[in-house]
Amino acid sequence: MLRHIKLLAVAALLALSATAQAAPEKRPDARKVIIDDDGFGLMQVMLLSSPDVEVLGLTTVSGNAWENRVRAQALRGLEWIGRTDVPVVPGATFPLLNSEVLTERWEKDHGPLVFKGAFMKRWVEDTQQAPPPYHGPNDPVDLPGGNPTTHAVDEIAANFLIRMVHKYPGQITIVACGPMTNLALAQRLDPAFAGLARELVYMGGSLAPRQVIDNRAAADFAREFVNTPRREFNIRFDPEAASIMARAPWRKITMVPVDPSTATQLSPALIARLGKAARPGVDRFVTALEPGFPLWDEIAAAVWLDPALVATHRRLYIDFESQQGAGYGDTLSWDEAYHPGLGEQAQDVILAIDVPKLETMLARLVGK
Repeated sequence: MLRHIKLLAVAALLALSATAQAAPEKRPDARKVIIDDDGFGLMQVMLLSSPDVEVLGLTTVSGNAWENRVRAQALRGLEWIGRTDVPVVPGATFPLLNSEVLTERWEKDHGPLVFKGAFMKRWVEDTQQAPPPYHGPNDPVDLPGGNPTTHAVDEIAANFLIRMVHKYPGQITIVACGPMTNLALAQRLDPAFAGLARELVYMGGSLAPRQVIDNRAAADFAREFVNTPRREFNIRFDPEAASIMARAPWRKITMVPVDPSTATQLSPALIARLGKAARPGVDRFVTALEPGFPLWDEIAAAVWLDPALVATHRRLYIDFESQQGAGYGDTLSWDEAYHPGLGEQAQDVILAIDVPKLETMLARLVGK
């Protein structure tokens, strides 16, 4: 899946001058959340803009880009929207077992992947998106528009996650929209970690997505799933971490697979609507976004903020293939009577959403 909307959003965001915005006043009963992600974009703006949400921190992880670049994007994004009160916590640079070399070897046996994130050097076939810039994991970071002047906290993401759930037991939602490496490390370090969180909401996995919107951009994003309906980038980048996450004892898990995203698009019309509604500073960010991308991560934030947006969902037991075969990283799913009972957990799987309500929510939140 061509999952670099967050990188493009950041490139546009960073090219703009910083505009300080006051942190929204929080209600006493604001819901606590940690955002674990491999970029910075509209999803973060949504959660940071909600007066009903207290963002305790952003934990960064390699995925769309290497962690050092993701960390700089998060710091610069928070500077740009005037939210440097929110800590950025550096996470995992490498997947648990997967690697660039292993991925290239897998491709020789099973065919090229559409999108490889930090491992990506070129598109396999012509696409509307520009070729992604390639960087090594230790290359110096030089962001478009300038590097951040603030710094990440001196703590490791897995330790931060553990410390926060112990400090606020049963209160923290983790919204994860990148590979699951940080969560898996936290669970292995502290087996109580998942059970101490309030819930996990994640964007990842794939069941049977189909093209819904009839245009070239939508076709580009949907083409991958014609022959590989169970493969999705966030999971494929670190399948072992995803499997650990899926079998951890969370109180509640909400899965947002690719499936509902094919009915969404950051169209020119939606960008214009959001730009008109957005508050000063955010309006320039919104109008600079590249159109055509699905709203992957925004769906995850939206259904957590307002479950009424969910049109179709299903309770399934989920795990992910961690064997190094053709299906490495594929989504595995079972109904209640059929799951193998190896620790996989029941999840609320979001299959379709109310797209007009999502777009209205976006317009409201960027305007706060």
